[in-house]
Amino acid sequence: MRAPALITVALLLAAQTGWRTATELDSVDLSAMTPAQKQLVLRVLRAYDCTCGCGMKLAQCRVEDPKCAQSRSLGALAATAARAGKNEAEIRRLLDESPFAKQAANRNRTLLDPVPLNLAGAPSRGPEKARVTLVEFSDFQCPICVQVTPKLKAVLALYPNDVRLVFKHFPLESHGAARLAAAASIAAQQQGKFWEMHDKLYANSRAITRAAVLNWARELSLDLTRFTAALDSPLTRARIDRDIAEGVRAGVEGTPSVFINGKQLQVNVEVDVLRRLIAQELQTAR
Repeated sequence: MRAPALITVALLLAAQTGWRTATELDSVDLSAMTPAQKQLVLRVLRAYDCTCGCGMKLAQCRVEDPKCAQSRSLGALAATAARAGKNEAEIRRLLDESPFAKQAANRNRTLLDPVPLNLAGAPSRGPEKARVTLVEFSDFQCPICVQVTPKLKAVLALYPNDVRLVFKHFPLESHGAARLAAAASIAAQQQGKFWEMHDKLYANSRAITRAAVLNWARELSLDLTRFTAALDSPLTRARIDRDIAEGVRAGVEGTPSVFINGKQLQVNVEVDVLRRLIAQELQTAR
């Protein structure tokens, strides 16, 4: 092995082991504390997993990936707690209760804990008293939502007596006509044609314009005067805003977001996945 290669290997080994003995960590303020407190912080950070998913300990992440915001924040939290006189168990508890740690704990879960969702007035398919309710927060211009729509229909067909699907609006700012589409579906809902307009919008998600929406309303034999008034109504805009706000409170960050009896699905929406989870919910209901 040539000398440059030996130097490279030595540097790599130093980087991998240095964090175990380092007495200073990037962006972790170990000043104004006793030697015992400093050793306590270092011990905790050398043992606690970084929450970003890198597979490293917090101290290792500070050495090998100093740009990591999560290890920086958690390192600072541990240092502040030690400076305040917290013991090791208390510092670990603070780290466990941090938003980063909670997000990491949820990362590998298929379903999160249930949250309350207001379904009053929302369009739905399936029996109202179904034992399993799917709630979809969706965007009519979202390409993944377009792909998910037939999968949700297939699940409804498999469970005609046990599953209900409820639609919630979550138009993304990045999709220019998404709010227009949401308003069009609400205007159609007022004349009993939500799902018909829903299907039109998803079938033409790349061609949604005001003129197109009005043309689809004609095709669905809607009263255009009523439809246009509802399309432009402040009440319709408020309805969309309420759905978005509710989605944010429930943890929705993008579309599609599907909830099964109030539990947010953390994996891709697939028929087989939904069948397995619905079977579990039905078993629990029995």
